[in-house]
Amino acid sequence: MNYKIIAKDGRAKRAEVTTVHGTIQTPVFMNVGTVAAIKGAVSTDDLREIKTQVELSNTYHLHVRTGDRLIKEFGGLHQFMNWDRPILTDSGGFQVFSLTGLRKIKEEGVYFQSHIDGHKIFMGPEESMQIQSNLASTIAMAFDECPPHPATREYMQNSVDRTTRWLERCRKEMARLNELPDTINKDQLLFGINQGGTFEDIRIAHAKTISAMDLDGYALGGLAVGESHSEMYRILDETVPYLPENKPTYLMGVGTPANILEGVDRGVDFFDCVYPSRNGRHGHVYTNHGKLNLFNSKFELDHKPIEEGCQCPACRSYSRAYIRHLLKAKEMLGMRLCVLHNLYFYNTMMEEIREAIENHRYGEYKERKLSGMMAGGSEA
Repeated sequence: MNYKIIAKDGRAKRAEVTTVHGTIQTPVFMNVGTVAAIKGAVSTDDLREIKTQVELSNTYHLHVRTGDRLIKEFGGLHQFMNWDRPILTDSGGFQVFSLTGLRKIKEEGVYFQSHIDGHKIFMGPEESMQIQSNLASTIAMAFDECPPHPATREYMQNSVDRTTRWLERCRKEMARLNELPDTINKDQLLFGINQGGTFEDIRIAHAKTISAMDLDGYALGGLAVGESHSEMYRILDETVPYLPENKPTYLMGVGTPANILEGVDRGVDFFDCVYPSRNGRHGHVYTNHGKLNLFNSKFELDHKPIEEGCQCPACRSYSRAYIRHLLKAKEMLGMRLCVLHNLYFYNTMMEEIREAIENHRYGEYKERKLSGMMAGGSEA
């Protein structure tokens, strides 16, 4: 992997990440396809058309349904889903830890029950790396504990210490797997995850520890789990400077357009979130003038596209009125068009962000974008 910073504007970085599956232009929003598909009947041909750079799939979900060994038989996720660009797989840690009541955390890993059929599963750092190696993603995430919010200082410190020990095990196992003759992607990259909740000192100490491991990239986990936006921005302000500037920085599971604009301002390269596809499936669409709910009766006779000038497949061909009709009739095409529009909106916003950083006008762009979306009454 090669990470090259092209331009900086304050702490905002415009960079390129060269991988075995192509070059990623950052800042980037990764489109979330949990089970190797974006929810809303979106194909990989669609993803190419709407300017998707990176698709994100989930280790836990693909392991319990269909199975990573079967996907390896197909030649990995890229072959299985017909996608020729980078894929990031998250480690399954967040999903496992969200199964409260169905799991037990031990030093060796986590014992839990499948949310599908209840059968018992064990996943530790080695198992997570093996599953991700079978999937042959471009970037694998380390297996970590995502602590609950709020948590006591004692719980948080013990959890972070365990995450560090697990990260060392992930690194060793990935090095071993990448040397095996039957490994599909021997250039698989490993990103470590910084944890510590809203405890600045724990976050900073952990950032220093994992930075010394010289990994391919670094993520901030355990945010957007219940803390306020201002708390999240404070943690980014304090922690990101202690992560290596010459490596990609990834803010996991975040977020709204406003969250992304603020994250970029604090030096973040990678983002992912289910919001654009989830909101689209419920008829909520993003525009530069706020978020619209297409179920509202005021769109019943609206001839305009979702957003004037937008070049997404929905806006090029269909009116708000027609898309509203589809949604009301529970016709899948309505959901599909809203999801395509939202993902296109996010991917286009990232293009604009990259251009603004290159032109050293990021602060001005951010304020204009935020004020436009807020003026329309959106959550941004």
